[in-house]
Formats: sequence, structure tokens, C-alpha cells
Amino acid sequence: MLDFLINPIAGGKHGKKIRKTTDVIKSVLDKKGVAYTLHFSKERGDAKTLTKTLIANGATDIIVVGGDGTLHEVINGFSNFDNVNLGIIPCGTGNDFASALNLPFNVEKAIDVILNGKAQYTDFMQMPTVRGLNVIGTGIDVDVLKRYESLKRKNKFGYTSSLVKTLFNFEYSDFTANLDGKETKHHSFIAGIANGYRYGGGIPICPVAEPTDGKLDFIAVKEMPKLKIIGAFLKLKAGKILKLKQTTHVKAEKIKIDIAKPYTVNVDGELYDDIPFEIEIVTNTLKVYR
Repeated sequence: MLDFLINPIAGGKHGKKIRKTTDVIKSVLDKKGVAYTLHFSKERGDAKTLTKTLIANGATDIIVVGGDGTLHEVINGFSNFDNVNLGIIPCGTGNDFASALNLPFNVEKAIDVILNGKAQYTDFMQMPTVRGLNVIGTGIDVDVLKRYESLKRKNKFGYTSSLVKTLFNFEYSDFTANLDGKETKHHSFIAGIANGYRYGGGIPICPVAEPTDGKLDFIAVKEMPKLKIIGAFLKLKAGKILKLKQTTHVKAEKIKIDIAKPYTVNVDGELYDDIPFEIEIVTNTLKVYR
């Protein structure tokens, strides 16, 4: 039995994209005689609650039909990892984690991965109070998200424009990073930890990050003259941010960030205030069809 957990407004608040996707899912599975049930979330937090309930009632395959926000809720409702698999049919605005796993965006091909593929171990990030799949950070990415959330139309262009505006109106932060026991101090516009390689609908924050290598990728970027910010932004968009001389990149299994002032953490696009900024990579636990 496949349990599909569907975000009805994924890919756009009017739900047109998700309705077409759901029709294809039903058509393909009905023709193949595959047993399935569709479950629709109704409000923020529903996907997490539904995941907990489904697994408690014996579900073995949770299939997410949505984007990174829905995936974030589901992984935080996940349990019984030995007996439950995760499937993904990308249908959000960004689908960044699905891209990190090289999953097809075509609905029929995505279904084929679930029906004929193999559930394989895939890393996730564990914090004391929340889990993350894709990217966790604080700094400029938080400011960008806050600016993006204020937009009437939320799409990839809106995220990029929010990033550009924020780059020229941002205060750098001082923090200490403990990377597998080694401390380093930073004056940076971001403390980023990546499991997937991109965020914000396609911005390659760490092109070498892989959600199957058992490592976290730490990224920090030192302060630079404003005249160089445009060039840095172009390198970021081109996937060359790690080549900037101002960029620090380190792979680690455990990371702790200490910041003196109050802060907000971005976990897969969701914002959390003043949670413990400690992250550990979890391997050989979560199984994802890919």
C-alpha cells in the first residue's frame, strides 16, 4: 500500500499543478492495479501530523507530493525508519532536495522510480529540536526568506530578487563554528550547512554537497567591499561560490554554531527562532526511493 501525502497548494496557491499531478498518479496506479490511498494536508503542520498518524497505523511507504516545505514537515513526523520508506513526487516551487537526489520531475517517471526503484539510505540532518533534509543556515538566507515571504507572488524570480535586495542591506554576523571539535571564528553573512547542494529554487549554495556522503558541508563567506558583492552574487548563481577567496568550506559530521545575539535559523525554508544550532548528520537510517 502506497500512502500519498499531498500538499494541495504545492507549486501555486490555486492548486492547478497539484490537481494535474494527482490525476496522473491515480490514472497510472489504477492501470497498474497498485493499492494506494491519497491524504491531503489542510493547513501548515498537517503533513507532520499525518505522517505520524499514518506510520502509527502501519504505513510502510509515505509518498510526498509537494515541495521542500512538505518534505520538511514529513521528515519531522517520521519514525520507524527500519520499516517505512519515503518517496518523492516533486511538485513544489523549488524542489531543491528532489534535485539533489536527481529525481525526475516528470510525474510518470517519478512514479516509476517508486514502483521499480529501490529505497536507498539517504542522509538527513538532526538538530536537538528539529530535522532538516536540504540546507540549514542563519544570516543572509534568513533575511532573504523574510523578504520573500512578504511577496504576493512567490516563485523562483521572487526569491532571486529578494536575495539581490538583501545583499545590499545586510549586517554581517560574528559567530564561532565548532566543526568536529575544531573551533573557528567567523565574521560572515552566512553560517550555512548543506546536505543538498542548492536552495531557494535552484541557487547552488554548495555544489559539492551530496546527501549520500555521510558529511555536512559548512559554508561561510567573509565580509567584502560592496563593489564586489555583484561579482560574488554572479559566482553564486553560476555555482562557483566555493571558489571565492572569501568563502570557507569544510566537511564535517557534527557542527555547532555559537552566536552571541538572538538569531533565527532557516531549516529547509522554515524559520525557527533561537533553537540550539547544533547539527549532526544521520546516515544509514532514512530510506528514500531514488
